[in-house]
Amino acid sequence: MKYRTLVAGAALVVTAPALSATAQASAGTTATTASAAGPAAAPAAATVRGVYFDYKDGGVRVTAGSGGRAVTIPSGDGSFVGQFSASPDGGRVAWIDAKGRLHVRSAAGDKVVATGAAYGGPCVTPAWSADGRRIAFPRRGDSEAATVAAVGASGGRVTVLGRTPGPCHLTWSADGGTLAGYAGDTTGVHLLDTRTHRSRKAPGIRLANHVGSVSPDGRRVVVRTISADAPGGDGSWPVWYSPSIYDTMTGKKIAIPVKGSALSAHYLRDGRLAVRVKGASANTIVVLDRSGKEVRRVTEPATARKLGLLGVTG
Repeated sequence: MKYRTLVAGAALVVTAPALSATAQASAGTTATTASAAGPAAAPAAATVRGVYFDYKDGGVRVTAGSGGRAVTIPSGDGSFVGQFSASPDGGRVAWIDAKGRLHVRSAAGDKVVATGAAYGGPCVTPAWSADGRRIAFPRRGDSEAATVAAVGASGGRVTVLGRTPGPCHLTWSADGGTLAGYAGDTTGVHLLDTRTHRSRKAPGIRLANHVGSVSPDGRRVVVRTISADAPGGDGSWPVWYSPSIYDTMTGKKIAIPVKGSALSAHYLRDGRLAVRVKGASANTIVVLDRSGKEVRRVTEPATARKLGLLGVTG
């Protein structure tokens, strides 16, 4: 799947893969540095909760935590609604419509905050800053490298952050300095420095079709890697995937010291790592400190077991 095709507006079908009961996303248990990135870890927060999504009646529903209010993007206007992402607290959803308009939707309503966004590829999604104040998004174009811009979550001035060959499933580091995304043809992960406006390819990651998270300082990235003969997929948000963590400077793969089948992994703002682990009746979020030591374990609501996990707050 070439990025050139995505930004040209080729409409692709959003699919919602079922959570496989036989998924064997086995995580390593030997390394102790999987979350050793970013600022010094703070004490465990009082609340750790997930931000979940599912596809409903052709649209998308995002829910934060147990009993949280849902934000739904309906498909009634004919736009395909795969190009979305949730704010860190899950209370707002940024999404791109068929006219290339970037919206922010919440329980209070829907507002267009920018225009000229790329439309038509499920993986070309907006990305929220860690404080929920800004949204980065790929602009429409026909180049192999995408222009990425940013706008305030309530609208306002649009600024250009740079160009990158990896605009798919962008994720923004907590320090604001790095946007990580994979190439539309799955041939690697690229890091856009928002300060120098330059992009570089992360070493060691040859094939990837999802970027799930990046550490606060941009030094670690969580991805779903695929084999050379595996299908690249359509780029929709995965309900689950076997996470791999790489050092973005050395290319070294870093084991995740959690037992069981890992379904995803997400960096928190303070550098801790939250790993979603499969359970028989409910999944568990295991939080690791910077040394890889378990500091918290939270059982998810049973109703979230088959939902996708967009992020973790806490």
